[in-house]
Amino acid sequence: MINRFLTRTLPILALLALAAGCSTNPVTGERQLSLIPESQELSIGAEQYKPTQQLQGGKYYVDPDLSQYVSEVGQKLARVSDRPDLPYEFVVLNSGVPNAWALPAGKIAINRGLLTELDNEAQLAAVMGHEIVHAAARHSVQRMQRGMILSAGLAGLGLAMSDNELAGLVMGGAAVGAQIALAQNSQSHELEADRHGIRYMKAAGYDPQAAVELQEVFLRLSEGDAPGFVQGLFATHPPSQKRVEENQKLVENIGAGGELGRQAYDQKLSYLREHLPAYEAEEEAQSLAKEGNTDAALAKVNEAIRIEPDEARFYSLRAQLNEKKDRTEQARADYDKAVALYPEMFSYRLQRGLHELKLDNLEQAREDLKQANEVVPTSLAFLRLGDIAVRQNRRDDAIQYYETAAQAEGEVAAEARRKLSALTG
Repeated sequence: MINRFLTRTLPILALLALAAGCSTNPVTGERQLSLIPESQELSIGAEQYKPTQQLQGGKYYVDPDLSQYVSEVGQKLARVSDRPDLPYEFVVLNSGVPNAWALPAGKIAINRGLLTELDNEAQLAAVMGHEIVHAAARHSVQRMQRGMILSAGLAGLGLAMSDNELAGLVMGGAAVGAQIALAQNSQSHELEADRHGIRYMKAAGYDPQAAVELQEVFLRLSEGDAPGFVQGLFATHPPSQKRVEENQKLVENIGAGGELGRQAYDQKLSYLREHLPAYEAEEEAQSLAKEGNTDAALAKVNEAIRIEPDEARFYSLRAQLNEKKDRTEQARADYDKAVALYPEMFSYRLQRGLHELKLDNLEQAREDLKQANEVVPTSLAFLRLGDIAVRQNRRDDAIQYYETAAQAEGEVAAEARRKLSALTG
């Protein structure tokens, strides 16, 4: 996994060091520094899209109609963009943090936590158009070139470990996409995305005044006490009164009028809004668990499951709580349910693998940890795969796993180095 990552990224590093050049920005028409060719841009977006989604909650899969709707709105705007030939994809993420982001090559995501803050389809189009500009104008690639990729908290393992601990465990290329997505955009890039996003809205038949209203909502929320926005939307897309005023000038120049799509938006959001109490109960359960009140946390997560019985993340949380109560079989059943509902999600595989390892079910643990690493490689999974290999007398495999885990940082890497030294010393 790590070798594949190095093979893919070394050409980028070589380009950064040796092949400085310029190109014309396809959106603005301006000349700009171009160190990463389009082929690498496409590769980065394609390779990092899935792991980046999973490090921020995974797909919101329980309402496929909503995901299809968001994709249709996004593709409608992509067709009138300055780079309609990009392989655009749009996904709704299962995160209550209000945010949206774009990776290179038009790989775009919007969190359910932002969708519930919008009032109509035109506002959704404003968000999508803005993110399409970030992709079309190669803003994320430019941030990479300037060394502006920032450290960011990652969400995915819930109760199992804190964001900072997870950030230290994610290895190789999987962390790159999340850092690109969560890096703060410059003011010039934000205004540029606003300006051309409004143009895309108009071309697609939406009322661009919705973009102004959207910025007014964001500005009001940023000035109040809106939990989640600071580490979400406002961290990556900082609002300001200047943006509101600039957007209003753009709309006055281009002309207001067009589709709002309020009725369609309300219809498509109805399922999510109806089931929001389940996610609110889950958030309360997380808080109670962190305070050490496991019984109350279990009651809350059971409430969440009653409201939305098809949500894998609820069973994953309940499994962790049952582990704390030493309810081995209940925990196993909940991990199995989480994996059955969302088999692609790396964190559910990782959690179940660690649980099965505690129960000495080595083959099941090995299979889960390997599958977790296929999506998002973590030093913890490599470390425990090394432990399993030792117990199965596969010394060479154990050395390879420990060597990989030792490349990370922190306690997991230190443990891997100790065990590697014991094997090879």
